[in-house]
Amino acid sequence: MLSRYPLVLFICLISSCLWAQPLSKKAIKKLPACDAADDLLSAHQPREDPYKGMRIHSFYLYMQDSTALAVDLYLPKKMKAGDRLPTIVRQTRYWRRPQLRFPFSLFSKGLLGRTGKMVQRFLDEGYAIVNVDVRGSGASFGQRLHPWSPEEQADGAEILDWIVAQPWSNGQIGSLGVSYGGTAAEFLAIQQHPNLKAVALMFSLYDVYADNAFPGGIHNRWFTSNWGDANALMDANELPPNAEAYKWLIKGVAPVRKKKKQLGRAVSSHEENKNVHEGALEVDFRDDRPRQGAGRKVDYFSPHHYIDALRASGVAVYSYSGWQDGAYAEAAIKRHLDLGAGAHKLMLGPWEHGGAYNISPYCPSLAQFDHAGELLKFFDYHLKGQKNALAQEAPIHYYSIGAERWRAAQTWPPAAVVWDSLFLSDAGLQPRFTPLSEQKIVADHQFGTGEVNRWTAVNGKVKSPYTYADWAQRSASLLHFDGPLLAAPLEIVGESKLQLQLQSTEDLADIYVYLSELKADGSIHYITEGQLRASHRPKTAWQSTHLRKDAQAVVAQQWLELRLQLLPVAWQLQKGSRLRLSLGPSDKDIFEGAYTDKQYELLFRSIQEARSFLLLPVYQE
Repeated sequence: MLSRYPLVLFICLISSCLWAQPLSKKAIKKLPACDAADDLLSAHQPREDPYKGMRIHSFYLYMQDSTALAVDLYLPKKMKAGDRLPTIVRQTRYWRRPQLRFPFSLFSKGLLGRTGKMVQRFLDEGYAIVNVDVRGSGASFGQRLHPWSPEEQADGAEILDWIVAQPWSNGQIGSLGVSYGGTAAEFLAIQQHPNLKAVALMFSLYDVYADNAFPGGIHNRWFTSNWGDANALMDANELPPNAEAYKWLIKGVAPVRKKKKQLGRAVSSHEENKNVHEGALEVDFRDDRPRQGAGRKVDYFSPHHYIDALRASGVAVYSYSGWQDGAYAEAAIKRHLDLGAGAHKLMLGPWEHGGAYNISPYCPSLAQFDHAGELLKFFDYHLKGQKNALAQEAPIHYYSIGAERWRAAQTWPPAAVVWDSLFLSDAGLQPRFTPLSEQKIVADHQFGTGEVNRWTAVNGKVKSPYTYADWAQRSASLLHFDGPLLAAPLEIVGESKLQLQLQSTEDLADIYVYLSELKADGSIHYITEGQLRASHRPKTAWQSTHLRKDAQAVVAQQWLELRLQLLPVAWQLQKGSRLRLSLGPSDKDIFEGAYTDKQYELLFRSIQEARSFLLLPVYQE
């Protein structure tokens, strides 16, 4: 296999187009294993007699409307006649498998890095794997009007019907995926197929509008633009920009075996695919219907809109994300809470999108957590009926950065969380109310969070554990409110909330909020953030509906009260540190701001009858 060659040191292929560049072997040996599971999470117990090797069967599977989908079927090489196996289904729009150039194709079938190792590990444990290019992508035929279309969802159910009918199948099916594939697995569960028992939704959204395209009601232009462009290239069988360095290795998507001449026809059928960015440019509120693209409201292809069907499916759901995985940790939490009672699990680690790196500034490293083992434990329980430790473990596990430890919980936020108030004042963040005289920031659209952050991670830009490395310099221009010197560690677990008294010199305003740890040595660690377009501000709750009917006008020169909820995190500030709250009017690197063609001013205040304050979810052991 290719993994025996030095070449593999430069390749780590993961879903969501994440072509990450690993650290050297020498560097890896020096890195601690901070995020490795501890006693709270039992290790997967492998088979005593594992299967060895793999057989790949490549073919087209025809749907009821005659659309041909490219499928790779992986079976253990040494499975015996009569063996019937549970199956894991993975649907992707990022090529089910790349085609390697000669001579590299002599040493590998295209399964590289962590993806290849995970496939082999599942095969060793006695699973069949079905890997599919969804319609309109890869080597499959068809068109894509928008992501996760009804036709694509129906394809998933047909694929399950085909699996159940195969002689190697025992009828027990699970599905997993990262990013797009995670959402595809969620929509597969929504189909309520009787043979689908469990899904692992890894690093994936739940609410398309709030979790990705429009956090806080503000267009995440960086993502929709870059994702749309990358998809267009891949649908044309070309490498996206963040993988161009591997053109010498990767030729394109792997054609279906013995059907190589059909690859060109399949790629040609993608020419009418719609670009999501074009539609996003016409959206402000979640119920807007764009003229471009598919002309669908965003909730039409958002899994949260179908939560009743997901809940009724009876499928066990593992929601799986990381603290700097865009807004997908919040997505995983919302899904888990919406599902309610059942055999559902929630995992929140110190990871970026894909889980390749531990992004804790206290232990930056390659992730040492056994993702494959945790998934095998989950599927062994639900597909094989193994009485492993899964049922005895808490439903929620999360990693606390700074404390550098895993914690378990029955609820979210955990029962040990209490709410503390800190008031914005002329003296910074104070535990008791004192007034804040008018403070001004100028919206000159110069501030940005850079090229390596939680948002760019979702499209594969994070290629090391060092995110927000320049945060001290980058955040210097923001308006800061520093808390008291900590006499003991302070652990934040959950979603902080902020109420602001705000005035704009124009009839639009965006606000960006950041929490940081200001350490005694002057270094600053980014913790989390939140953002909100003022016209989307909720009337009473902490989270906006983002519906046009609920919009509230921003009147220039008039004070308004704005509430927003920050993205979740588990973070322990160290003794001697201070908590810093920072306010800004823009993030030019990521979001399409209000009035980008001119400057305007934002004023903040806190008075007795109209207070500005921060609510912190504080963990108390």
